[in-house]
Amino acid sequence: MNVVIVDDEPLARERLRRMVETLDEHAVIGEIADTSDCLPRLADLAPDAVLLDVNMPGRDGLQIADALSRSNLPPAVIFITAHSEHALSAHNAVCAGYLLKPVRREDLAAALARAARPSRAQFAALAEHVDIGTASGYVSARTRDGIERVAIRDILYFWADHKYTSVFHRDGELLIEQSLATLEQSLAETFVRVHRKALVARAHVTGLKYSDDGSAGLTIAEHAAIVPVSRRRLPDVKALLA
Repeated sequence: MNVVIVDDEPLARERLRRMVETLDEHAVIGEIADTSDCLPRLADLAPDAVLLDVNMPGRDGLQIADALSRSNLPPAVIFITAHSEHALSAHNAVCAGYLLKPVRREDLAAALARAARPSRAQFAALAEHVDIGTASGYVSARTRDGIERVAIRDILYFWADHKYTSVFHRDGELLIEQSLATLEQSLAETFVRVHRKALVARAHVTGLKYSDDGSAGLTIAEHAAIVPVSRRRLPDVKALLA
């Protein structure tokens, strides 16, 4: 991930930068010492994650994080603080976590790993970049490498997993926050609900298989897994394959 360090102390910034540079898949792309131009600079740099000191002259880290959470495609925020009393407020803010000074390398690595997973603020921002109304649309998701976009025509099926939905496509998998019910309504012409957790692209269905216990599952083109079919949905699936 691309990381920006925001801290008014030069030695603290240097120490964080050196630690980040020892971690694979992460790079420091900028350092900011002055909060007066912090938000414009972060907008220009567009990092994946921000290491943000809580106590700084002028605008404090919590105010900056609050502003970032309302920005377009906000970065993950990891608070850095020398005072444990900030921990609770930092934990409750829209952020990927907090670290106490002096920051330890293993704690920083764990925080950056958490930051690689999209936050609710990032999912909310991505909702503006999702077009699922037609077969020519696409879905987008923030990954550790940036924003990944997949055309609807390349999606094999959606699978509901707790509060998120997995998007299985020809080249891999994405995670989005839209519910299966919303997707089913928007994609009714090209996708069919086969299970309370599964919405499958009609064009990619290749067959129906039964296991020894009598349960049914769909085979999908270019995909090894079998997508389960519920008994209630089985008549609709059979009609689709007729």
